Amino acid sequence: MRYQDVFMTDSAWPCSTSGMAATATHFARQVGTAVKEKIGRTKRAQAPWYTSLMAAASRALVERLPLVDLIVEVRDARIPLSSECELLRNNLCSSRQIIALNKVDLAGRSGSQAWTDYFRRTNCISCGVDAHNKESIKELLGLIQRQVRELRGTSHANYTATVMLIGIPNVGKSALANSLHQVGRISAAEKGKLRHATVSPEPGETKDIRSFKIGSHPNIFVLDTPSVLSPDVPDVEVLSKLILTGTIGDCLVSRKEIAEYFLAILNSSEQYKKWVKLSRDNTVGIYHGIPTGCLTFSEFEGKKKKQIPTDHTQDDIVCHVRRTLFETVSSFDGNISYEDEMGALIARQFAALQEAFHVSAECGEDAHVKVAGKLLNLFRTGRLGHYILDHLP
Repeated sequence: MRYQDVFMTDSAWPCSTSGMAATATHFARQVGTAVKEKIGRTKRAQAPWYTSLMAAASRALVERLPLVDLIVEVRDARIPLSSECELLRNNLCSSRQIIALNKVDLAGRSGSQAWTDYFRRTNCISCGVDAHNKESIKELLGLIQRQVRELRGTSHANYTATVMLIGIPNVGKSALANSLHQVGRISAAEKGKLRHATVSPEPGETKDIRSFKIGSHPNIFVLDTPSVLSPDVPDVEVLSKLILTGTIGDCLVSRKEIAEYFLAILNSSEQYKKWVKLSRDNTVGIYHGIPTGCLTFSEFEGKKKKQIPTDHTQDDIVCHVRRTLFETVSSFDGNISYEDEMGALIARQFAALQEAFHVSAECGEDAHVKVAGKLLNLFRTGRLGHYILDHLP
């Protein structure tokens, strides 16, 4: 089945006009097409992300799938369909499989709930999860334990079960494994040194299969596995989403093109309207979210000195970026349903963001590349709102 792009924000509803969504889709296709053309010029038999290590990992996982009690397929909540693991595509949803939509903190809980409801209607066990939220991990662990007990069909607790985490790159499997290990051991009053899987914002960090204990009575172990992504290049729209969310490295296309795609999504959504209170008219006398009248002169100067202009993750700079995006979109008098006018708005935003990010004009052509890198980092860490890029069927 083919799914059309509609971009959602926190409210889980698509943007207001189909024309705007179609314009954003145009920028998505530009990114995907550029990558496909680059891959085509290499004359490789398979996609560049499908290394010999990933091929070996795929074979190992296929061999182990029948041997584990439960499979937890980890997907990115921002792309619930596009992040499907092809290894499991032929395995119809069953009681042996849970779809865990990780990164709900980046997608928005209301939108993610709509997706878990959808999967349940299709007879798939599903839940939204935030690997960095203890209560969220407890809910996932409880679901795993209930499912294991149901599969075993026994009330006895003197057995051992194995759960395998599986998914495409950068969906957060290792972070989930660490959190399940920590919460599960604390709940079971286990003693001893905690183990840690390597977590990285770069895809493909996990190199081998590692086991972590997440429960006692019964003993449950979770397997953190290397990421697997099909060697077949997906269609251009799915490919662009995988690149935007960081599943595939940025080296296949310029960061500026990826950032333009994100800005097209932002401009087509209602997200920027939430930043109206940050407009210049409303922020006079406000510093770091605090009325300057509440600060002494020495406190005010002290806060200014703590600023590091090159650190784009500081709250002040993030607020400046949000304000810049709000003002550029709200003041634009063109029709962004048209591709050329959307392009004109994005060009204006890049120029304004260069100042917001304190990127020197002396950088020349590299200035936009630096702006793009900082902007993508803020999007991927949830600092610029919540988005779901796949359309709910």
